[in-house]
Amino acid sequence: MFEQVALTGSTNADLLARAAAGAPEGLWLRADQQGGGRGRMGRDWASPAGNLYASTIARLVPGDSSPSTLAFVAALAAHDTIGLIAPDVAIQLKWPNDVLSANGQKLCGILLERAGDAIVAGFGINLVWHPVDIGRPVSDLGALGANPPAAQAVCEILADQFASRLQQWRQQPLANLLRAWEAAAHPKGTALRVNLPDGEQIDGLFAGLSDDGALRLRLADSEIRAIHAADIFLI
Repeated sequence: MFEQVALTGSTNADLLARAAAGAPEGLWLRADQQGGGRGRMGRDWASPAGNLYASTIARLVPGDSSPSTLAFVAALAAHDTIGLIAPDVAIQLKWPNDVLSANGQKLCGILLERAGDAIVAGFGINLVWHPVDIGRPVSDLGALGANPPAAQAVCEILADQFASRLQQWRQQPLANLLRAWEAAAHPKGTALRVNLPDGEQIDGLFAGLSDDGALRLRLADSEIRAIHAADIFLI
C-alpha cells in the first residue's frame, strides 16, 4: 500500500502518528520533499526533490526477534535495492544500517522509530543529489555514474525487498540475517572509529556481529568489545 505527498515535514513522523491510530503493517509513505527530515543521532536530513524519502510500518508480533534487529532488515533491503537499480556501483554496509559506496561515501541513511508495537523504518536514498560540506563523505548514485529510476519506482522496489527481508527475519534463524548483513558489509578487519553516546571515542577493527546484532570491535590489546549504540566511522 503506497501513499505519496509532494511535501511533508517527515515521513517518519507522519507514519508514527498513523501507526498510533492503527495504520497497518506494509503501509508506505513517500514524499517528494521533506521540510524536517531526520537522521540518526538527531541529525537533520536535507530532503530536496529528486531523492527517495520514504517510510513504512512493521508491527511486532509474538515470536519476533528483538525489535533492534529490524535495523538489519532495513539495511539489507536498502542494500538489495541499490544493487538492483545501480548494479555497477560498488556498495557496502556500515553498522548498523548505512549504505556506503566502496570508498566510504554515504548513499543511504535509515532511521527506525517505535510507537507501541509498530516500528517505523524511514529511508533516505541519495539518487541524484547529495549534500556537501557536512563533515563526512557522502555521494549519490548519479554522481557515481548510475542512472537510477524515479523515486516512486525505487520505492516500489524497496517495498518488495523490505517485505522479503522481513519474512526472512520472521521465518529463519536471526543468525541467517546477521550473516547476510556481514557478507554485504565492509570486510572484517576494517579499521573503525566509534563515538559512544557518553562521548568516549575508541578505535579498533571490525570483528563481525554478535548473536544479538551488536558490533564486535577488536581493540589494540585484542579484547573484543560489544558496541550496542554508537556513531561509527571508517578510518
